[in-house]
Amino acid sequence: MSTTEGQAAGLTAARELLDKYPLIDGHNDLPWALRAAGSLDPARTDIAAPVEFTHTDLPRLARGGVGAQFWSVYIPAELQGEAAVATTLEQIDLVRQLVARYPETLELALTADDIERIAGAGRLASLIGAEGGHSIACSLGTLRALYQLGVRYMTLTHNLNVPWADSATDTPAAGGLTEFGREVVREMQRLGMLVDLSHVAATTMNDALDVAEAPVIFSHSSARAVCDHPRNVPDPVLARLAANGGVCMITFVPAFVSPACREWELEFIAEVERQGLDHRNWAGLKEVRREFQARNPQPKASLQDVVEHAEHVREVAGIDHIGIGGDFDGVDRLPQGLEDVSCYPALIAALLDRGWSQPDCGKLAHGNLVRVLKDAEAAAGLIAAQRRPSAARIEDLDGTA
Repeated sequence: MSTTEGQAAGLTAARELLDKYPLIDGHNDLPWALRAAGSLDPARTDIAAPVEFTHTDLPRLARGGVGAQFWSVYIPAELQGEAAVATTLEQIDLVRQLVARYPETLELALTADDIERIAGAGRLASLIGAEGGHSIACSLGTLRALYQLGVRYMTLTHNLNVPWADSATDTPAAGGLTEFGREVVREMQRLGMLVDLSHVAATTMNDALDVAEAPVIFSHSSARAVCDHPRNVPDPVLARLAANGGVCMITFVPAFVSPACREWELEFIAEVERQGLDHRNWAGLKEVRREFQARNPQPKASLQDVVEHAEHVREVAGIDHIGIGGDFDGVDRLPQGLEDVSCYPALIAALLDRGWSQPDCGKLAHGNLVRVLKDAEAAAGLIAAQRRPSAARIEDLDGTA
């Protein structure tokens, strides 16, 4: 069999596997990409047809074998207070409008059973994830309202700290989680909302695991031992994740998976700081980044880089604690071979070629996240029977507004 024939056979096997285990992706930023393009009204961009300016549309999701997608209702971390809450609500509304616009293809999913039912019927189960604790403006009542609107995970921080938790990419201030931050974790798990530890500092990861009464997730992070980026998960935390029952959903962001791309990013950050700019404001640095790229060509990550992370997380945390969270439409570049949401079969084919069994690939693609959701739902039932909704305020627990 020629190399080309072997690759074709591998992709065929991968697609057949994803027919059996429809892929659940932990993080996709299409809602913000549509907003940024002026398409807050979903009628302005038809995602049932190919979309040129995104990594995501319905035809490519179908080709990628995607059965469930966590749509990120990301808002910039610079937004605070009422502005943050209002913009988050607009993004939730956009996701719900998209679901309503394509009822033959999309359906809102709120539970693990919803995922199984919707994906089993050949539609795409649409879940909502909030990206950053700034979305709740230090209000547990707002957190509960987001849950009622369908949010099923919240990333505790984005690129900047929140008053109650440290981010991986900001100067430490809280030392991990404050007492109010611990209360946020407890209240999320009382609701059955997954605690997402992507973007947070290692101290925050460990504090959350100390408090956790149910499995947690990393919706889009890779392995720090393979690529030394603060957005990735250190080995000791991966080991704790296994004990917690959670899952690390491997991401495709080049600077998180390729050491060469990470080195280029560090050089870019140094240039940004030389110009007196804030490197954390990634979205606001597009022109600076474009000029820097013209002078310093950016290395390319590869599908094999992602495979290395998958294998490492499997080795440290175990096959029951790994998933996929591509971060499509959240970055401007992606690894070769993983350019858009149609490319998941290529990753599965590469893992099969490395000796992963079909059941193991099924856990990665589908089974592990479904189990985590079920475990979180079961834990929430027990916790809610023991304690009422928290009335805690940050000024009471942390002595600050």
